[in-house]
Amino acid sequence: MRPGRFDRQVVVDRPDVKGREGILRVHTKNIPLAEDVRLETLAKGTPGLAGADLANLVNEAALLAARQGEKAVTMQHFEGAKDKVMMGMERKSMIISEKEKKVTSYHEIGHVLVARMIPEADPVHKVTIIPRGRALGLTTYLPIDEKHTYSKPYLEAMIAYALGGRAAEMLIFGELTTGAGNDIERATELARKMVCEWGMSETLGPLTYGQKEEEIFLGRQIARHKNYSEETAISIDREIKGIVDAQMKRAEKILKENMDTLNRLALALLEREILDSAEIDLIIHGEQLPPVERNGNGRATVQPAVSETPSGSPGPDVGTRQ
Repeated sequence: MRPGRFDRQVVVDRPDVKGREGILRVHTKNIPLAEDVRLETLAKGTPGLAGADLANLVNEAALLAARQGEKAVTMQHFEGAKDKVMMGMERKSMIISEKEKKVTSYHEIGHVLVARMIPEADPVHKVTIIPRGRALGLTTYLPIDEKHTYSKPYLEAMIAYALGGRAAEMLIFGELTTGAGNDIERATELARKMVCEWGMSETLGPLTYGQKEEEIFLGRQIARHKNYSEETAISIDREIKGIVDAQMKRAEKILKENMDTLNRLALALLEREILDSAEIDLIIHGEQLPPVERNGNGRATVQPAVSETPSGSPGPDVGTRQ
């Protein structure tokens, strides 16, 4: 890094929405596309994906179309491929009891409803109770605008809807499950960064607590060295707990005030297994969705409408129940 040596640093970040659209055009150049395919919509709905991820998405969509005997790749194929790339492969053989499925449905709708009722929260893109990867259910959020900095109200909203699943479980079933483990971990880590790294605590002020160092000979593991007193450590723990507790109460209050909507959304998710943003809005406004048909495996055969929620952030936020 000395002058005259290798002193130029080239930052190769993940592509923005325009970059993703251009990458998709390159990879779909030799693939027959149906008239309903909108690459700009796909680019908006795939924040955080690198070029290799987008190439994989196009390949998965083409494979899905080929398996179904189609001559062109449709937007529905791209939606299915996007779910597989961003949320994991469906575990169709997994057997889940009706009670566990119901708990999962209310858990995911807890995320959805809290996020839907907080103005600063990201729009919900899709929610599913079909097991994917290690998760029994997933809720994905797609920010409207490109975000490079995050405000305190936005971060508090993220914590609130992360805890919405746990709040729904307690409100409906009166007991806790291990399904909220990932949500609690994300909420706690976010609150810790607000206090220790971003100076968002009124009590502790605009200070950084804990010095980070990268141990490059240990696989670039980040070690945090404690550079504050035991008294300060107690204050940090108190502040983190206060942030998380406040947002937990906020989530509970939202769900209690919208119990009817919570029940209608959860029952619709149980029936359809997947809800997109358009269907969620219809249910919230009291409208009825068309009935679903089921195949021989008991799966709902009605596909959700393609969501054109604009997006363009460093990455999608995904709430999971494990």
